Amino acid sequence: PNHYILAFTSAHWLSTQLDFKMIRGHWLDFDCLDCQIHTDSDEGEGNIKYTISGEGAGTIFIIDELTGDIHATERLDREEQSYYTLRAQARDRLTNHLLESESEFVIKVQDINDSEPKFLEGPYIGSVGELSQIGTSVMKVTASDADDPTYGSSARVVYSVLDGERFFTVDRQTGLIRTAVADLDREKQDRYELVVKATDMAGQMGGLSGSTTVTIVITDVNDNPPRFPQKMYQFSMSEGAAVGTPVGRVIATDADMGENTDMSYLIKDEEGGELFKVTTDSDTQEAIITIKKALDFESKRTHNVVVEAVNKHVDPRFSELGSFRDQTIVRVSVNDIDEPPVFHPAEGTILEVQEDARLGALVGTVTAKDPDTENAPVRYSIDQSTDQEQIFHIDPVSGAITLGNILDRETAGWHNITVMAVEADNVSQISHSSVSIRILDVNDNPPELATPYEASICEDAKPGQLIHSISVVDRDEPQLGHRYYFTLAPEATNNRHFTLWDVKDNTAGIRTQRSGFNRHEQNVYLLPILVVDSGPPALSSTGTLTIHVCGCDPEGTIQSCNATAYAISASLILVLLILTLKRHRKGQSMSEDEEDMRDNVIKYNDEGGGEQDTQAYDMSTLRNLFDFPETKGSSSESGPELRTLPQWIQGRMSGDGEAADFSLFKGYIRKKVEQTDGDLSVPPYDSFQTYAFEGNSSPALSLSSIHTLSTTSDQDFSYLSDWGPRFRQLAGYYAPGHPEEDGS
Repeated sequence: PNHYILAFTSAHWLSTQLDFKMIRGHWLDFDCLDCQIHTDSDEGEGNIKYTISGEGAGTIFIIDELTGDIHATERLDREEQSYYTLRAQARDRLTNHLLESESEFVIKVQDINDSEPKFLEGPYIGSVGELSQIGTSVMKVTASDADDPTYGSSARVVYSVLDGERFFTVDRQTGLIRTAVADLDREKQDRYELVVKATDMAGQMGGLSGSTTVTIVITDVNDNPPRFPQKMYQFSMSEGAAVGTPVGRVIATDADMGENTDMSYLIKDEEGGELFKVTTDSDTQEAIITIKKALDFESKRTHNVVVEAVNKHVDPRFSELGSFRDQTIVRVSVNDIDEPPVFHPAEGTILEVQEDARLGALVGTVTAKDPDTENAPVRYSIDQSTDQEQIFHIDPVSGAITLGNILDRETAGWHNITVMAVEADNVSQISHSSVSIRILDVNDNPPELATPYEASICEDAKPGQLIHSISVVDRDEPQLGHRYYFTLAPEATNNRHFTLWDVKDNTAGIRTQRSGFNRHEQNVYLLPILVVDSGPPALSSTGTLTIHVCGCDPEGTIQSCNATAYAISASLILVLLILTLKRHRKGQSMSEDEEDMRDNVIKYNDEGGGEQDTQAYDMSTLRNLFDFPETKGSSSESGPELRTLPQWIQGRMSGDGEAADFSLFKGYIRKKVEQTDGDLSVPPYDSFQTYAFEGNSSPALSLSSIHTLSTTSDQDFSYLSDWGPRFRQLAGYYAPGHPEEDGS
């Protein structure tokens, strides 16, 4: 074991050889031999006992109790523990009392170069792109040395390459690995194995060393163009193959990898581009050649298509290496087959025919030809599902289409049929072509007035006022268009109410010719209008415009077009009143319901719902007003059974009860009913018409109030004062106590 010398800096301890830094006591430095502690009170008689305590006391470190010599029992490793803290005591051997206070000291382990450098993160894997320039940084390696870096050169590490130094170098101080050549080619060698060594003691003789393995992967760059393995590929295809049918596949190889092998294909020659199309299979990078246009053996039997492969991702750094594309020839041989007839034109035919063409007239001709070299004869027919009415016929040999039925452009302006063509000696070879036949118009329909056929005017309309504009509709459609002429029909030429104004733009206007229309006198005017087109031949028609006379507000807004008057004049009420007075004068009693004639004036403002409506109002009320009771007996001339009949009717009754003659009134009402039924302006449901007709003469007696006043009457006429100002004078005549009445 090593022997060490102990040195103290305390006032109570004697430093025999070295002086050390004190840390709460003293340092022991184990780079010396025969270390010892000693006190001034020790005279060498053996009365003092030395002891130590603390880290490693009694195990790693022991002390001679008599002399104070300290010894290490095992080899110390600074890398495990660099210092130990101990305490020293000097005691009386007999009493074991401390002779001096306990002193603390530290034993520092001096470093020696006993640890080699280690690459803690190894082995390493790095990468660098191929064709990188010399000196391109690849990666950095680092070695660690456990020795004390502050003491000597034990921890000073330098790096070097043991294997692979031809291609890579390493920086001695930093461990940075760089490329040593510029022609690293992944396609030749895609990885390199290096051995890097780290040596301590700055690389001096006797230094310790460690090594690690570094794997450097060469990454790919796009430095290789695509190449076709063959300069020509041959395929065959039937001329009947459908568009889009694959012809074949070719592929160009690329020595690169990953996306650097992605390529696209294109057809370089113009002829091949018209007939064929090329696409790229993204999974296999193959070129797929397909048919773009139908092949024709009779036109050309062999096609040479130039296909080019191009890299998608070209690196401009390597453009000087050459073109990154390659070409090959794809030869396609066309095989002959028996083909169906071909129509000319292939996209279909458009024909035209006049709608008044006679039966058997030629509409047009379709043509089809056998494309094969045999040129077999062709037969034609019409697909009956497209011409179910058999309007057209076709000649099976010539393909001439003729008319088999009458045409009407207004019913169908176009006819679309399908013509079939087959080879005469092989009916399985059939083709179809669409034929569109346009029916040309002839003027065979007269013009007609366009809706609406009705107009309205106000009663106070001024002369020359435009009340309506009319236009026409015509089912014909001449190519140059129609010109329409308007005029009043001959039966309306003497019309004094309205005039027609031809605007010359295929419209016309209706103007008033006079003023002062009265809807109670005539509320509807029928105006026949003649419309003539420009032909040829010129056709015409007459339409009737119904003009309603309406009541309007001061602004000209229509309020009502109903001509029925609902107001009852005051004179009628006066007549009823006088009739009542005359019956009372004769002493005839009136029923309770007929005492006041005002109760019999009934007015309804609602409109009935027709014959089925029985709930709107009580029709019996209207009927009872004129439901005269039948006579009971024939002996009495003026019996009470006739008391409800008007006096002029009673006078017309014969002694044997013969009824009065109502034929005059029946004829009048019948005439009005016929006029109403023929009036198109009347609503198509039940309506109530009111007519005021007196007849040719009146057999009624005088209604003079003077005659009434001359009779004696005890009836109370005071209620006349409540009838308003219009009956004030009448009320004065019959007021109680009036002087005129007393003097009568």
